[in-house]
Parts: sequence; structure tokens; C-alpha cells
Amino acid sequence: MMHSFSSSKKSGLTLVETVIGVALFLIISTITYTAYVNLYELISISKDKVTASALSNEMFEIIRNMPYADVGIEGGIPTGTLPRAQEFVRNNATFYATTTIRNIDDPFDGTIGGSPNDLSPADSKLVDILIGCPGCKSFSPLHFTTRVGPKNLETASDNGALFIQVIDANGQPIVDADVHISNTNLDPVITFDETTDNNGMLQLVDVPPDVQGYSVHVTKSGYSASQTYALDDLSPSTPLHPDVTVILQQVTQVTFIIDQTSDLHFATVNRSCDPVSSVDFSLKGTKLIGINPDQTKYTANKVTNSLGELDVWGAEWDTYSLDVTDLAYQLEGSSPATLLDVSPGTDYDVMLVLGSYNPSALLVTVRDNATLQPLSGATVTLTPSSGSALVETTGRGYLNQTDWSGGSGQIEFEQEDEYFSSDGDIDTTSPSGDLKLQNVFGSYVADGELVSSIFDTGETSNFGKLNWAPQDQSVGTGAESVRLQIATSNATSTVDWVFRGPDGATTTYYSLAETDINPIHNGDRYVRYKVILSTEDDTVTPNVSDISFTFTTDCVPPGQAIFDGLDQGDYILDIEASGYQTQSESVTVGSSWQQREIILNLDE
Repeated sequence: MMHSFSSSKKSGLTLVETVIGVALFLIISTITYTAYVNLYELISISKDKVTASALSNEMFEIIRNMPYADVGIEGGIPTGTLPRAQEFVRNNATFYATTTIRNIDDPFDGTIGGSPNDLSPADSKLVDILIGCPGCKSFSPLHFTTRVGPKNLETASDNGALFIQVIDANGQPIVDADVHISNTNLDPVITFDETTDNNGMLQLVDVPPDVQGYSVHVTKSGYSASQTYALDDLSPSTPLHPDVTVILQQVTQVTFIIDQTSDLHFATVNRSCDPVSSVDFSLKGTKLIGINPDQTKYTANKVTNSLGELDVWGAEWDTYSLDVTDLAYQLEGSSPATLLDVSPGTDYDVMLVLGSYNPSALLVTVRDNATLQPLSGATVTLTPSSGSALVETTGRGYLNQTDWSGGSGQIEFEQEDEYFSSDGDIDTTSPSGDLKLQNVFGSYVADGELVSSIFDTGETSNFGKLNWAPQDQSVGTGAESVRLQIATSNATSTVDWVFRGPDGATTTYYSLAETDINPIHNGDRYVRYKVILSTEDDTVTPNVSDISFTFTTDCVPPGQAIFDGLDQGDYILDIEASGYQTQSESVTVGSSWQQREIILNLDE
């Protein structure tokens, strides 16, 4: 018997095909959903903007139908019945509206204080409404503006104008400075806040007259502050900037100077560089806010922490004096010196070197007259009316060379008029004391190079700034006609001195005076420089008469010397330094610490 078998092939989806199908479905679904969500958000954002626009129109309609005299901010200028800030709920969202109203002095009929003089300068009012919605997604605040004019003819104003200018330390305008103005003498009381425009100005017209009645405070985030003072605010001193007076039909303009604040980082140490903790000292600025008697803008008592450190944030640009008030210590030096010149927007590290308190102490700081840099290597002699003289040498911190006429070949800097080498294209004698390019048959060579001897800072150092004079060169010499590099080492026997520029590279050069020396050199003791002169016009040459650099050594402040344990009485103080005029003056030593600052002039 034979059996027959039959088979049937069934069709269907495999697992792989099912996975791919599901994945495609998910991708398409995700794209569709994302597009829907984005479209919904765009519709929502557009709806919020339409709502804000409708709200502004609603507010403008209310303002346009108000009496013109009422169009103003409560307590503002112009004064009126409108609140500065309002809150509205529209379409289940909360909107915030900030209203600003300004009097506008149109020039078509003259301006107040101008020619012709407009005796009614409040020609119209500018209404600005800022609408924000913090709870609305992707909603940026919107500005809406309009003008409102009076229906009646102008009459002479019974008011004046107040123009407030805000500038920085260099006289440049400060944009968006916050200005707070108040006057409690008037009824209703005026108190409001505004900001300066792109010219650093806030111009207010139609301001009610009042004698020294307007208090003005000017601030900006990250900047110092400035203000006026009532006559009795600084009693018994008289304010240098009294509250402002506005006069009938006249313009009163006041200027405020603010600038970026700086940060000061103090460290109190002994001469071995060990931290000295919890030291009290005073910090006092020189800017005055009152006179007769003088009242400074900044005076504060400070104390360092357990690590001998203190940060003072947001210090105003000023010249500050330092004084150790802790009875356990006396100041034996500081870096920078005890008069701290603070520029805007800069960080400063200030080291105070302390010793145990010893009555009748004298700290002497010696500076160069031309640069005001601390002068190292000066001999300070203190001679009493009877007895032996005391001699100290100021710490190194400022080295320079002003003469190269002695010629080349000097390895270490000993003779002040010699140097190490040159390529022969630098003239060092015409005249003595200047570096110039060689003149060959009536024309200056294109460029030349000179390498200095090795300067010894005394110990491992942190280098400050590289400087030379004069800084301005003849136009014909071209850009960067004076370029320098410096090289440092911890041994004078170094064979290869690597000269570097301000970024630490061997291919760059210092081309601007008063430039910070790259910190790659810190920790070395010996230093030398290379100077390169060049010109684009063979009829003129650059010239250099002084090359200098500053540095600090660990806990040996530059340009200072301390005498302590002195007998009370009269002394003669003599200061001598090579290349400088000797200076003498008398000093009376009492029972407490004191300091003297001596400025030395170069020999003529």
C-alpha cells in the first residue's frame, strides 16, 4: 500500500518584520506628536502676545481719556494718578505691567535753557508700558509706547528741569544706570526710579522747583554707588554733593561718577611668610563726601581670619591707606605699599608683613619720582641728635637701566651703563642715556637688537610689570617699533637664556609699556631683557631712555625699610640711592608706630 503526504506553506510576519514595523510606527508617531506640540506652543505664544497687545491698548485708551494733568505716575515726575506697577489676569494667565511716563520737550518751539528758551517745555508726554508674563512659556517682555498731548494752548511753566548725567572714571557714559529720586518736601511726595539712556543721561522736564529738596541715588549692579546728601546727613561736615535744587524755568544738571568695583585679597604674614591670624587693621579711602571737617566716603575696620586672609569684595576705585590697629603687631611693610591705588574692575592681592609690636617704630617707603614705583636698594640712614646712626636698605622690588653708553661685554649687572651684547645696529651714545638705531650715511638702519646684563633680584621672585620710556614714538617708525622680551633663571651660569613675550611664547614680544610680566617667570631669581628697535622710515628712529620692571620677593616688601625700638626724640632721615638726588628731612619719633614716604628725584 502506498501512502501519499501533502504539505501546505502558511504565510505570516516574522519577528524582525514586526519589530521594524513597530519602530517605524513609533518614529512617525513621535514626529507627528512633536509637530503638534510645537504648533500648540506657537499658537499659545502668539495668543499670549495678542493678549499683551490688547492689554496695552486697553491701558492706552484709559490714559487717553484721562485729564492731561492726571497722566503721570503716583509720586513720579510728571506726577499723576497712575500706579507704576499693575497686575492683570487675562485668559487664566497673570500679566504684569510697568508704566513709565516722561515729559517731552519738543524742539519745534525751542527747548528749555536753549535758544529760543522754551518756557513751557512739557510739550507732550511719552507713555511706555512694559508687559511681562512670568508664567507664560517663552514669553519675552514687550514694550508699547504712545504719546499724549494737551488739548489746550501752552502757558509758561511754573516748573524747571533736572538733567542727571552718569559717567565712569574715564568720563564715558554709563548706560542703564539705576537712578532713584525722592523729594519729601512736596505734596504729593515724589519718589520714583528711572534708568539712564544710551548717553548716560536721564532728562526730566517740568519738575517742581525746590531748594536742595531732591535726593538722588545712582547705582548699577557690579558698580560703585553715588548719591546726594541732605545738609544734616553728614553733620558736622558739609556735604560736597548736597541734595539737588531745581529752579523755575531753568535746567539743573548734575553729574555722578560710578565705575566697576574691584576685589581686594588681604594676607597677613610675618617675615618668614607664616600666616598671622586674626589681625585687626583699618582701611580708609581718600574720596570725600563732606568737608569742614573732612569726611571720607569709605572707612572700615577689618580683621583677617584664622588663616591670615580676608577678602574685601566690591571696593570702589580709590586710593586707600592701611593701618594695623591690632595692639599685638606693627606693620613692617606691605606689598603694594600702604597707599593702595585701586583701579576699576581689578583684583588686588595685598600682603601685610607684621612684626611684634614695638613702640617708637618708623616705616620708611622710598619711591622713584618719575614712576612712583618703590625704589629698591636705597640706603636709609636715621641719625639721632646724639648717639649712633641706624642704617637700613630698602627691599628690592624695582630695577631699571637708564644708560648703556658704557658698552657691551658685562655678564652680570654691576656697572649701570653697561650691557651684555648687541648686533651692532643699536646706538648707545648719541646721546648717552638713550637707545637708538644706528645712523649710517644719513639714514637709520631698519632694526637692531640689544641684550642686557643679568639682573639679580636677591631671591626667588614674583615679577610684576615691564615698562619703558618714552612710550610714544615717532609716527614714521611704524607700529610696535619698540619690542621687548625677558628671560629668567635661577642661576647666572645658565648657557641658554630663553627670551619670552607676554604670553610666555618665544615668538611674541612686549610691545606696550606697563604690561604684566607672564607668570611663567615667577619663582626665578635672575632676569635679563632683550630690546628690539625698528623703523619703517629711515629718516626717523625710535628711542628708549629707561627700561624697568617690578617684582616682589616673598615677604620682603619692595622699597621699604623698618626701624623699631627707637628712643623718642628728634632724628635726621637721609635717603641715598645711586643715580638719585640725596634727600634729608627731620622726623620726630614718638611713642607709637608711624610711617614716612620719601620721593627721590633723578640726578640732573
